[in-house]
Amino acid sequence: MMEVAAGPWTEVFEGSERNGESLGSSTLTLAPLVADSPSIRRSQPIFINSNRSKGVESFSSSVPSIPNPFPELSKSPVLISSLPPQTSDKHLIKVYGEDSHSRSVWVSRGATAREVCHMLVQTAHCTDEENWALLEVHPVLGLERCLEDHEVVLEVQATWSLKGDTRFVFCKNYAKYEFFRKPMLFFPECMISDSADVSKGMTSSELIQNLLKSGACPEIQGFLHVKEASRKAWKKVYFFLRRSGLYCSTKGSSKEPRHLQYVADLDDLNVYAVVNGRKLYGAPADFTFCIKPSKNPVRTQDLKILCAENEQTRTCWTSAFRLFKYGKQLQCNYQLSKSAPRSLEGSKLPDGKSKSEASLVAMDFSGKAGGRVIQNPTEAQSAEREEGQAWRRREALRCSLPNLNSGARPSSIHKSQPWFHGGVSRKEAQRLMEKQGLVDGMFLIRESQQHAQCFVLELCYKLKARHYLVIACEDSGRKYFTMDDGLTLFIDLLQLVEFHQINKGILPVCLKHPCVCVAL
Repeated sequence: MMEVAAGPWTEVFEGSERNGESLGSSTLTLAPLVADSPSIRRSQPIFINSNRSKGVESFSSSVPSIPNPFPELSKSPVLISSLPPQTSDKHLIKVYGEDSHSRSVWVSRGATAREVCHMLVQTAHCTDEENWALLEVHPVLGLERCLEDHEVVLEVQATWSLKGDTRFVFCKNYAKYEFFRKPMLFFPECMISDSADVSKGMTSSELIQNLLKSGACPEIQGFLHVKEASRKAWKKVYFFLRRSGLYCSTKGSSKEPRHLQYVADLDDLNVYAVVNGRKLYGAPADFTFCIKPSKNPVRTQDLKILCAENEQTRTCWTSAFRLFKYGKQLQCNYQLSKSAPRSLEGSKLPDGKSKSEASLVAMDFSGKAGGRVIQNPTEAQSAEREEGQAWRRREALRCSLPNLNSGARPSSIHKSQPWFHGGVSRKEAQRLMEKQGLVDGMFLIRESQQHAQCFVLELCYKLKARHYLVIACEDSGRKYFTMDDGLTLFIDLLQLVEFHQINKGILPVCLKHPCVCVAL
C-alpha cells in the first residue's frame, strides 16, 4: 500500500521516450509541485511510423481504383464542381443566368466562350444547343456586350476591376451572326460610304454580300450623337468607320482629309450596348452604344458614348465594329456555329438525330395481328402526323366540353412553356428581347397588365418589337383565344403558338425563335 501525503501533487511518467528512443515500461509516482524541482520529467511526444513493419503494403494500395463514370468530361476544357480540380491550370469563374442565380465554373486557362457555353448547355439541360452566348455585363455603367465565340474567357475577366460588379451572363442570342444571313437589313444603302468601289458595276447588295463572304465590311458613315467629355451635353457629329479606324468630320459631313479627325483604333477597343442610356447618361434616344479600350478596366472617363437615331442604325454601327476588328474570324465562327450541335456533342448522327432517337422505330398497331415495324420512312412520317393530329383532336374535345368547369380545363398548359413569361411588364419583355437579339420571328407571350384574362404576344420584326393582344372569348359555352376578333379561334395558347409557327395569319412573319430564360 502506498502512502500519499496531503498537498499538491503531479503525475510523473518515468522511462518515457527521449532522443528518439521507443517508449519503455513506465511507473507512476507522485511528486510535490515544486517549480524548480530537478526530479520532474515532462512526458515527450511519441513518434509513430506510417509503416509499422517493413514489407507490409499500405491499406490504400490494396483497394482497387474506382473507374471514372464520366470519361467524356475528362477531356473537356471546362469543369463544373464544388471542389477545385487536381490540375493547377484551372480557374474559377462565376456565371449568372437571367434569373440572377449563378453557377461556379472551373475553366482552363485557354477556355473560349464557345466552350463555356457548351458546358453550361449540358449542365442546365437546355433543349437545344444553338444560339447560346456569354454576355459581359457592367450593371452600374449599364454596359453589355456579347463575347465572340473565340474569345478566351479568362483574358476578358482579367480586364475587370476587382472592386466592380462586372459579371458573365449566360443567355440566348439569336442575332450574333444574323448579318451574314440578312446583310441588307443590317447594312442599309444609305449608310454605305460613297468611297466604296463601284467601278465594277456591282450594286450595294452585291458589294455587301461579297465583302461579308470574305470577312470584310463596307465603310460606314452617318450622323451620331456623341456625349462631350465631362459634360452632360450631346453633340451631333458625322462619323466614318473604316478599316484604319473611327473618324469624325470637323465640318459637317465633309470627307476631305483635312476635315477628318481620328477618334479610335479598332484593334484596341470593344463596342458595348448601353442599357437605359437616357437615365444614366442623358442620351437623346434609347439607341445608345459606347466604345472603350479593350485592355483596360472600365472607367467612366474612358468611355466614348454614342447614340443613334433608331435601332437599325445602332445595329449597323455595332456590327461594323465587330467585322472590322475580327474580320475573317467572325466568318469562321459563323460556319462553326452552324455545325456546333453535331461536332460538340459527339452523339449526333449525320442526319442531325441523336443516338437515342435513332434507336426508336415507328410501329403500327392498327391491325388485329399485333404491332408491326414501319420500314417505309414516308409511311412512318405520315403515321407520326396522324398521331399528332389525333392527339390534338382528343385534347380539343376534352377541354372544350361545355359541362366541364373551368378548373378541370387544361388552361394552364402554357405556364410550362419556355416562351411564356407570366406577368412581366412590357418594358421588361422588350428589354429581354433586345438582349437575346432582335431577329425576325423571335417571340414571347406574357399576361396583359391592362386587360384581365388576356395575354400579349410580343413579336420581333425588322429590328422592332410588335405587340398583339390575345383576347379570351366564349362561344357556345366554350372558352377560346383569338387575335383577329374571333375569325380564328384557339383552345389554348399552345395551339395558338403551334398554328403561327406554320402559318403567319395576321402576323408579318411566322413564330420562329422563342425568347427563353434558363436557370443555372
